[in-house]
Amino acid sequence: MQRYNFEKIEKKWQAVWDKLNIYKAEDFNTDKPKQYILVEFPYTSGDGLHVGHVRGYTALDILARKKRMQGINVLYPMGWDAFGLPTENYAIKSKIHPMEITAANVKLFKRQLKSLGMSFDWSREINTTSPAYYKWTQWIFSKLFINKLAYQDKIPINWCSKCKIGLANEEVIAGKCERCGSITVKKEKKQWMLKITKYADRLIKDLDGVNYLDKIKSQQINWIGKSKGTQAIFKIDKQNIDIEVFTTRIDTIFGVTSLVLAPEHKIIGKLKSQIKNWDQVANYIKQASKKSDLERTDLNKTKTGVILKGVFAINPVSQKKVPIWMADYVISSYGGGAVMVVPAHDKRDYVFAKKHNMEIIEVIKGGDVFKQAYTDYGNLINSGEFDKLTSVQAIKQITKWLAKNKKGGPIINYKLRDWVFSRQHYWGEPIPIIHCEKCKAVLVDERDLPVILPKVKEYEPTETGESPLAKIKEWVNVKCPKCNGPGKRETDTMPNWAGSSWYFLRYIDPNNDSQLADFKKLKYWLPVDIYNGGMEHTTLHLLYSRFWHKFLYDIGVVPCQEPYQARISHGMVLGEGGVKMSKSLGNVINPDNIIKNHGADALRVYEMFMGPFDQAIAWDSKTIDGIDRFLMKIIKLTQSNLEDSQINSDEQVIKNLEQIKHQTIKKVSQDIEDLKFNTAIACLMEYVNNLLEYNKQDNVCGSKDMIDSIKILILLMSVFAPHLSEDLWHKINSDISDIDSIFQEQWPKHDLELVKSKQIDLIIQINGKFRHIIKVDAGLSKQKAGKLAKQEAKIQKYLKNKQASKIIFVPDKIINFVL
Repeated sequence: MQRYNFEKIEKKWQAVWDKLNIYKAEDFNTDKPKQYILVEFPYTSGDGLHVGHVRGYTALDILARKKRMQGINVLYPMGWDAFGLPTENYAIKSKIHPMEITAANVKLFKRQLKSLGMSFDWSREINTTSPAYYKWTQWIFSKLFINKLAYQDKIPINWCSKCKIGLANEEVIAGKCERCGSITVKKEKKQWMLKITKYADRLIKDLDGVNYLDKIKSQQINWIGKSKGTQAIFKIDKQNIDIEVFTTRIDTIFGVTSLVLAPEHKIIGKLKSQIKNWDQVANYIKQASKKSDLERTDLNKTKTGVILKGVFAINPVSQKKVPIWMADYVISSYGGGAVMVVPAHDKRDYVFAKKHNMEIIEVIKGGDVFKQAYTDYGNLINSGEFDKLTSVQAIKQITKWLAKNKKGGPIINYKLRDWVFSRQHYWGEPIPIIHCEKCKAVLVDERDLPVILPKVKEYEPTETGESPLAKIKEWVNVKCPKCNGPGKRETDTMPNWAGSSWYFLRYIDPNNDSQLADFKKLKYWLPVDIYNGGMEHTTLHLLYSRFWHKFLYDIGVVPCQEPYQARISHGMVLGEGGVKMSKSLGNVINPDNIIKNHGADALRVYEMFMGPFDQAIAWDSKTIDGIDRFLMKIIKLTQSNLEDSQINSDEQVIKNLEQIKHQTIKKVSQDIEDLKFNTAIACLMEYVNNLLEYNKQDNVCGSKDMIDSIKILILLMSVFAPHLSEDLWHKINSDISDIDSIFQEQWPKHDLELVKSKQIDLIIQINGKFRHIIKVDAGLSKQKAGKLAKQEAKIQKYLKNKQASKIIFVPDKIINFVL
């Protein structure tokens, strides 16, 4: 198939755009409305960009280009998320220092993004591994520490014995390290923590003021997991030990037939001498330590458990003695790590009880609890003095009774735990703390920030489980800033979440060395108007960055409580046949190869045309060939009109061209705003086909009206296929020079009167099946549409001797006779 010289055209215009610097955002331009458009900056892996990146970046690039052409001051920046474990692991494997790998990867990513014609404001480029950047990451940590939101605590963490590093829950998949595939174990270790829980309520409440997709809001709310309930204190029989249990259904407490503890519950160790099957219990604890919290709480997994033989708890209300079990579906980080088992009125408890032959006691009148759990509210039975109360009444009365008798009371619980902020690896931001025997943990003086990450020869994990930084004595051993005595630097580094929790702020003032960013600039640009990224980051990254932003608002650094006004996500790009792309399957698509064979514009248009932006789509090599043909149609249409010159005298053709032109402007413009890029391109394809048909008529090709229609086509196409559109724009406007750009033109506006179609195509169906199509006046009533449809010979044969029991009418679209 014939192709245009896309390689020459794309390189030419990329160089021109760089020279013109037309994508640079203007601070404080009050003559224009502002728009801060943000895409997640990429993690700079050695493989470079993948086609998933291209989809998200192209979509927001289209939006940014359109808004600039509409006279809006657009900030569309780019930078690099470059600290973290993947780079360090790659460095260890390839024996190339992480600093060198990062520099090479950034160069690779930037080349690829420029080859795609992205309209980023490169003057604001940032890199999380630059000391000028992480100085302010450390500064934020220091402010968290001063405000008692950063602290150290000894907690159980996921530990990878091969990587010799602590992992967050999200870095453990099916009990294995996400990076190396080794089995992880639970290990107690002193960690730096950030008190995100203090912001839990605000992180939920403030979602009311932002424009996020409902599913994204739900993810945020569910991860925080706020629930109001009751705390009940169960005493260990014959021991001065309490077990605190959280429940939202205290009305069922008389139906408790056992307690279940998390395997890591501290009470289990204290009861070792009383537990008669300790070897079995110890083995279960060991096996549970190999599983992540996410795996353990999977609702679909089989509920396993072990009874603690010889140990019982006392029900605080009924005084009944119940056995104690241990099960890995209970985790210590939620509800105190203990749950009361009420088989009659909880589905999970019912399954667990049936498996282990536990007693079932009905305490809420309802269904047959010996066949399945009855989980609704109702009236209490077998509940002593609380009998006959409704569940709502009983929850209040029993909670009140527990509080009065100092056996519990009302409580609010959260699934959200404080953020584990330590990593025992080299490639991360140093934590600006010096440990002193006398003064304990002391902040590095603000004047001495940044604490530079030293370049070392040995960056591999250590056998001791400490960061490799611990071996650099000349770096570790320093004077205490407080007492001037001997001190040691903190050798744990920050997680890769740190730099990405505030990067959008630094884009606003990237070269400021005296403050994180100028407040006036922050006030002008914030909040981010629209933020796009992968669905996998709409929980933790979004939560962490919202937490940091709220803290910075509290200390007066930023002007608003929420960082992003709108958050969207693009669907994943799958391999051919709809399977996930992976190296092992050999189906990963490298955008460089597509650009080499088809050009950047074809790739951009293809990724937007593949399907709805928010849904997963499968790569199809045949479809991209179709995009090549579409672009060639535009080229041939333009060339044929430049080679001919006519004066169009047919008024009806002029009217028709004007109408479809303005209908196309309206449709494409609205679809871009609604992020319906696939339908916008479909509309442009239809427009091209219409122009090609009119182009065949006498005295049309080369006419002023056809040229004007093509100019509108090129303007609308420019945001999708910028290189080709720029080239065609200069060809069709011979009076402009190379230092002029199509992206300095105004976005076309539609005429409302011309958009209105006087005639439409009415589809006629019989029993839902297409039978005919007729031209009718727009706005026709159901009665008139039915009359005209029945007059058609092709329809009369279906209606002969038959009566329509129902007529379904969609104005200006369909009439369906149901026989």
